[in-house]
Amino acid sequence: RARQPKVNYVMLTQYAASIPAPSAFAAGSLKNVLGEYLADNGKTQLRIAETEKYAHVTFFFSGGREEPFPGEERILIPSPKVATYDLQPEMSAPEVTDKIVDAIEHQRYDVIVVNYANGDMVGHSGIMEAAIKAVECLDVCVGRITEALEKVGGEALITADHGNVEQMTDDATGQAHTAHTSEPVPFVYVGKRQLKVRQGGVLADVAPTMLHLLGMEKPQEMTGHSILVTE
Repeated sequence: RARQPKVNYVMLTQYAASIPAPSAFAAGSLKNVLGEYLADNGKTQLRIAETEKYAHVTFFFSGGREEPFPGEERILIPSPKVATYDLQPEMSAPEVTDKIVDAIEHQRYDVIVVNYANGDMVGHSGIMEAAIKAVECLDVCVGRITEALEKVGGEALITADHGNVEQMTDDATGQAHTAHTSEPVPFVYVGKRQLKVRQGGVLADVAPTMLHLLGMEKPQEMTGHSILVTE
């Protein structure tokens, strides 16, 4: 061509320090994320998941921080080595649950953060039979955890950051639905206190709700509010 325009590529934000390109918006620094706030108040915490969701309970949950906070321990359970998870819908949920139940029974931590991968990863397969097996497995696993908590007087919050497995068929086409959904997710309190869940919660409310159960005031950086109210 007679004329060659000068093109400058600008990333929206910095995706990795190894990419030599300018970014329009600098990466933000989060202060007083839940893990940091718990550590600063002398609380112990466990982050646990299998490989597929390990980053979600560590790096992502800590606001982009790689290193554990003081008093934070981590357990990584390897995900099964299969081509697709519909071939093993239970994934490593039973092994994850074994570790959690042991931690609860020995009362090692003030807070345990766990992410079960099945509903998302098996949901992506689009295979209904596998999805059913995955959810049945999770039903047993969550039941084991709540039973262990009941014995030691513990409490649990059960929720998700998006949907998937609840819709395995596209209503318009009748074909398999393999993507995330934008439907509201459940939020369940398990414990002995007479509490109910208010309507209209958002993800920013989860951390303040956990602090509420711990009897702790939320830091000013947290903009959400407890989802639980006294009946």
